[in-house]
Amino acid sequence: MNKNSKIYVAGHRGLVGSAIVKNLQLKGYTNLVYRTHKELDLTNQKAVEEFFEKEKPEYVILAAAKVGGIIANNTYRADFIYENLAIQNNVIHQSYVHGVKKLLFLGSTCIYPTNAPQPMSEDCLLTSPLEYTNEPYAIAKIAGIKMCESYNIQYGTNFISVMPTNLYGPNDNFDLEKSHVLPALIRKIYLAKLLNENNLEVVLKDLNLNTLEEANNYLKKFGVSKDSVEIWGTGKPRREFLYSKDMADACVFILENRDFKDTYEKNSKEIRNTHINIGTGVDISIKELAELIQEIVGFRGKLIFNTEKPDGTMEKLTNPSKLHSLGWKHEVELENGIRTMYEWYLKDRNEIFLCLCN
Repeated sequence: MNKNSKIYVAGHRGLVGSAIVKNLQLKGYTNLVYRTHKELDLTNQKAVEEFFEKEKPEYVILAAAKVGGIIANNTYRADFIYENLAIQNNVIHQSYVHGVKKLLFLGSTCIYPTNAPQPMSEDCLLTSPLEYTNEPYAIAKIAGIKMCESYNIQYGTNFISVMPTNLYGPNDNFDLEKSHVLPALIRKIYLAKLLNENNLEVVLKDLNLNTLEEANNYLKKFGVSKDSVEIWGTGKPRREFLYSKDMADACVFILENRDFKDTYEKNSKEIRNTHINIGTGVDISIKELAELIQEIVGFRGKLIFNTEKPDGTMEKLTNPSKLHSLGWKHEVELENGIRTMYEWYLKDRNEIFLCLCN
C-alpha cells in the first residue's frame, strides 16, 4: 500500500474499525473511504455492488459485523448468522469482482471448538463441536474464512483472515444487554458505585431515565444495586483480552507487510487454516477480571456470581505464535488498557451529558 491508496474500512464506527481508521490516519494514509449503516446496508447485495462500482477501493478492511455478548448471541441466533453471512458474502465477492488488491477479513476466536486444546492454534478449527451459545455467529465467521481461502485458491485473490481474541477499548459497546463481558462489567460496576455513593443524578443521566424508580427497576434486570453487582456464571472461566489499539496495529501491519502466501506452508497439498490468531497469549478468570475492574472503578460493594447462569467455554486462550512468526507482538497489558478504557468511558459520558444540557 502507498499513502494515497484507496482503502475502504467497513465498520469504521465500531470498536475495531475506528481503531484501524485512527491507526491508518496516524501513519499518513489519506484516501480512506467509509459509509455508515444508513448510507450503505452491507446486507443489501445490490447496494454493495453499486458502492464497489462507484468507489473502486484498492484495499478493503472488513470490520463490519453484528456482534454481542453471551446474552445477545444466544437470544438473536438467527440475526447473528444471517446478517454476518450476508455482509461477508457481499463484501468479499464484490472485492473479487472489482479487483481489490488485498482484503482483510476480521473474525473471532469463538470459531474454535468448545474443547479445543489450550492455547488454541489455527489448526484447531473444525476439529470438534462449537460452544452452543455463540454457534450461529461462529459458523458465519468460519464461512468467511473458507470464503477467503476458496477465492484465493480459485481466483488468485489476496484475501487474509485474522481472528482476534476478546477485544476492548474506546468506542466499545457498553449496552448492558448486548455488550461483551469487559465493557458490561465496567458499566455495571460504575453504575453500582454511583448508587452506592448516592450520586443519583449521574445514574439517571447515564441511563437516560427520569426517575430513580425507573433506574432501579431497569438495573435490577442486570443484577445492579448500590450494594452488589451480579455476574453470570461461576467466575471461573478464563478469557484473553486484547486492547483495540493493539488489534488495529496488528491489522495494519499485516496489510502492509504480509500476503496470503505467507499464511501457510509452501508446497502444502491442502491449503487450510490460513487464518491468523491475533491475541496476547495471556488470560485471566472472569472473577479476577471483575475484581480488577472493581478496584479500578472504586466500587465498595460485593460481586455476586450467579451459578445458575451459563459460564460458556471454560477456557479460551489463543496461541499467537503464527502472528509472532510474521513479525508482530502486542504492547498494551490488561490493567493499563482497562484504566485507559474507563477514563475514555467517563469522558464520553461527560460529553454526552453536556450535549443534553445544551
